[in-house]
Parts: sequence; C-alpha cells; structure tokens
Amino acid sequence: MLATLIYRSRLNQTLDPSQLADLVQQASLRNAQVQVTGILLFDGEYFLQVLEGSLASVNAAYARISQDTRHGNVVELLRDFAPCRRFVDMGMVLFDLRVMQPSLVLRKILRFGTLKYKLASNDRVYKFIRNFIASPNGNGGVRNTSPEQWQFTIKTSPFASEAPLFAEQPCQFAFQPIIEPLRGNISSLEALIRGPNGGSPQEYFSTIAPNKLHEADLASKGWALAMARRLGIGNHKVAINLLPMSLVKIPGAVEILLNHITRNQLNPGQIIVEVTEDEVISGYEEFTWAIRQLRAAGIALAIDDFGSGFAGLSLLAKFQPDKLKIDRTIVTDIHLHGPKQAIVKAIIDCCAELQITVVAEGVEKIEEWCWLEAVGIQRFQGFLFARPMLNGVSAINWPQRLTRKD
Repeated sequence: MLATLIYRSRLNQTLDPSQLADLVQQASLRNAQVQVTGILLFDGEYFLQVLEGSLASVNAAYARISQDTRHGNVVELLRDFAPCRRFVDMGMVLFDLRVMQPSLVLRKILRFGTLKYKLASNDRVYKFIRNFIASPNGNGGVRNTSPEQWQFTIKTSPFASEAPLFAEQPCQFAFQPIIEPLRGNISSLEALIRGPNGGSPQEYFSTIAPNKLHEADLASKGWALAMARRLGIGNHKVAINLLPMSLVKIPGAVEILLNHITRNQLNPGQIIVEVTEDEVISGYEEFTWAIRQLRAAGIALAIDDFGSGFAGLSLLAKFQPDKLKIDRTIVTDIHLHGPKQAIVKAIIDCCAELQITVVAEGVEKIEEWCWLEAVGIQRFQGFLFARPMLNGVSAINWPQRLTRKD
C-alpha cells in the first residue's frame, strides 16, 4: 500500500540554513534505502515536505522527523493513499524558495512528476505545494505561537470550593469555569451532572427508566441552579446541559426551567442552555418553538460538543446560537494536525459572520491553547485552566507572559 504524508514545520534557530543541502543529501540516502520519495520545500523559515512510500516506511520516517529538534511546530497536513508514486526518484529533493522563483519551482515539480501518474495542476498534493509557495506565511496564515513565553499562576476562584448538598438531592454537579485567559475573566461556570455518588452522567442516567429520561434531565437543572446559587455565583453566568428532546417531550419545559431560575433568585440573562448534538432531534416545530421561548425570555443558547454528534451544522444554520463550543476531539493536539486546524479556522470565520462566540473545550495542553488563541479564540474550558470540581469550583490556572530579559 503506497502512503502519502505531507507536513509543515518551522526552522529552529539552532540550525544554520547553509547546512540544509548536506542534511538533505543524508536524508536522501536514508530514504532511498527504504524506498521513500521525498520532496522538501524551504522558504527561509518554514518547510513543507511530501513523503511517499510504504505505510510502515513513511510512518517510521515521520516519527523520526517529528523528534528532530532542528525544526519545530511540526504539523501534519495530509495522510492519503495513492495507486502509484507521484515522483520518480527515491530519496529527497530540495526546492529552496530563497534562490528559486516560485513559478520555476512549480514547473520543475510538475516535470518531476512521473509520466505514469501524470502529475497535473489539479492533483491534491500539488495543490498543497502550490498553496505553500503562494502563502505569505508558511505557518498556514497563523501568527507564530510560543508556549515558552508563558507561565501559569494558580489563583483561588471567587466561588465556594465546596457547597453542601440539599436533602434528597438525586444527583450532584461538578462545576468547571469557562475563562478568557488573557483578560483574566471568568466567562461562566458549566454545571456538569454527576451521579448521586459523584459518578459519571452515563452512570446516573442509566438508573432512570427510558420513559422518564427527559423528565429527569429537565428536573436536574433545578438542582444545578440551586447548587450554583449556594456556590455564590452572584452575577456570573451558569451553563446547563439539556437534551434537545427534553424541550420537545416535556409539556411546558421552558416554563418549568424559568420557574427553576426564579426560585433560585437568578435571572434568565445569567443562564446558558447548552444543547448537545448527541441526541437526534424529532419534532422540529416543537423544538423551534421552545428555542424561541428561551430566547424571548433572555436565556442564551449554546451548541455543545460541536463536531461530535448528529446535527451540529443543522443546529447552527437553523438556530444561530449565542455560543458554539468546539468539541475536545477536534481541540486535542490541534497544534499538530492540519485538517483540524482548517476545520477550526472555518468555524471561526463562520461564527464571525453570524456574531457567534466560539469556545474551545477540552483544552489540556499549552500548545493547544497557544494555537487556538493565535487564530482568535478567546474563551476556553479544560484541564489546562481548571478541572471540574464536585459541588464546588476549583482554583484557576491563569497564564502570564514571561518578561523578556535583555
């Protein structure tokens, strides 16, 4: 099976570009031994490389490349398979954009393509090469990010670290802050449902009869708001997760929710209803009417776990929420993954057009946060900043830029 891999990376200052030709010659010999074809482009700061060969050989080469400290910001752009090689020679060929005209490079690469494959300008790999050459920033249009520029300081949150449970409370809640790191601002708290002994949401809902699921889901929001009040939420906002069909199957669902809000001395403007993609929505007319009632009451709407479920784009187009939370499956290792980066940049552009706030959830690594912050996301949720705390709010890990020492 012939595999293709394309990656982008950035030259580290430890490597003198004048040494590049010798390094490419060594890599060419190494690649030839395992029958890997390599095309390497360099623009003075960034590299783009195409590798083709057996899947095992390409994976081994990429694993070695990813650990090479002479370059950084290694981002995988494409993994694909092809019926035959695009390029003739085994080894590696360097195209140095510092000394070669872009149009000449493109012509040479087309000529370098095999006659059998008939490499043409509409070839997918060739398009990646052409885009790299044409891009004013080899980093994919993202300003440079440097995790080394930041340190984190833990500060106690303004909320209670633990709140007592109510009598006969059927479930518990873990609260996790959503923050704006560079502004030092807590945007909201999310109330994450847990079982009566602190177990997972799945554990809790598995104890409920299927015909009582949505009733229990809606009732649990009253307990979530009561706990939020005990935590001393003040004027802050609280996000509650709601199954979409709870708004359809429970008569007067919005009125019930508003009663929960009033009883706990909160106001609708403090509440964000996060609708998940995990449930197929039927009864769209009833669901639409419920959403209109929520909005009319001043309750904000968010799409949770966007990109993980059934109806994300449909919900986005039909209801235009106030917030969209990008699922952790997309966020995880985004600094290493070109396709995820392209998806997130498209989401940001779309939400900017619709005036929708974007939140990245599941952020666990500083590299993830740096990349996401660099493309314009300002609100974050994840272990990097604060873990969910059962019946309380944990201290928050705030980033601070290190002062340069001249």
